[in-house]
Amino acid sequence: MDLDKIITLLRDELGDRASVEAAENCFPEALIVSPKTLKSVCEILYRNESCYFDMLSCITGLDNGPEANTMEVIYNLYSIPFDKSLMLKVILEREKAEIDSLTNIWRTADWHEREAFDLYGIQFVGHPDLRRILLPADWEGHPLKKDYEHQEYYRGIKVEY
Repeated sequence: MDLDKIITLLRDELGDRASVEAAENCFPEALIVSPKTLKSVCEILYRNESCYFDMLSCITGLDNGPEANTMEVIYNLYSIPFDKSLMLKVILEREKAEIDSLTNIWRTADWHEREAFDLYGIQFVGHPDLRRILLPADWEGHPLKKDYEHQEYYRGIKVEY
């Protein structure tokens, strides 16, 4: 199924709630999806037998910085039966970076969402166990945010970079 057919499918299924558009110059092909409709879009892409994106390969966080005041969450999907890749991009307000968890659609979202939370501070609403996965539980801040200030000491030990 090509990108135009996927967009048509989503608009037919979601009607007025559909807020998807093709992103230009992306490989794999990409859609920009509204945070409010992400979960519905993903459920359709997963359950519809004409596209069946049965694998969530990766979730990536992106901080566009305080000047842009946005963050992005990028989802890489793959359909094993159709050998098709698709990327979904969701743009969030930086100060309220939260989005629905996709763990009830793809179990692999569990650790990917925890990593984006840990490093960027993005909140995944409805995640079953949203806690740090790479850094200690009492670490201060989110190190991949562009305005992150490195800790000089952690538990009395000098942190050198």
